[in-house]
Amino acid sequence: MSKYSLNSAADACKPSLPRRRMLISSGIIAAGLLFGGGSAFAARRQATTIASLTDREIADLLFMREEEKLARDVYLAMYQIWRLPVFSTIASSEQKHMDAMLSMVKIYGLTDPVASNGVGKFTDPRLQTLHDQLVARGKTSALEALRVGGFIEEVDMQDIQRAMDATAASNLDQVYANLLSGSRSHLQAFASQIKSRTGQPYVAQVLTQDEVLRIIGY
Repeated sequence: MSKYSLNSAADACKPSLPRRRMLISSGIIAAGLLFGGGSAFAARRQATTIASLTDREIADLLFMREEEKLARDVYLAMYQIWRLPVFSTIASSEQKHMDAMLSMVKIYGLTDPVASNGVGKFTDPRLQTLHDQLVARGKTSALEALRVGGFIEEVDMQDIQRAMDATAASNLDQVYANLLSGSRSHLQAFASQIKSRTGQPYVAQVLTQDEVLRIIGY
């Protein structure tokens, strides 16, 4: 596992840095309706249900399902503590991300790692540990909670991009692309909140500062 990425499966086949930077920073997103709406996507999705996934693709898909849950659960906890609307709004968006990943889990006949796990509970022990650490960190102050949000979105973008680079399944690639777009918007929201409180630009925690500045637009 790399220093920042949580997905050990992804580390076995890292994409080139220039391509990762291009897709993460430029916001180039595959054409299609958000999270697979529309008959064209439905037809394409149906066509891929009989295709088998590689072990790497399966590992990435299951991991991303739980990683989106981590984001939702941490933001729910932060909203309960600090009552900042940004956490409630983005938690709702993360629920949609979770639902999008669940649709892929079902399409490929996989066992859902989230299953009946409640808020704050995870099958992957790495995510359980990270969740607990991030919630504890976010409890220290509202500003630190916002920085936790930024950290989650940066890690999420890195892991999504690696999953995109490792899949040949068009429906998975489409959903990952939409998740990546969402994470960019979420990072922009957290960065804006931090700048309004501190008067200082958001400081990158996982990606390079240049990548983050291109994402947040200043």
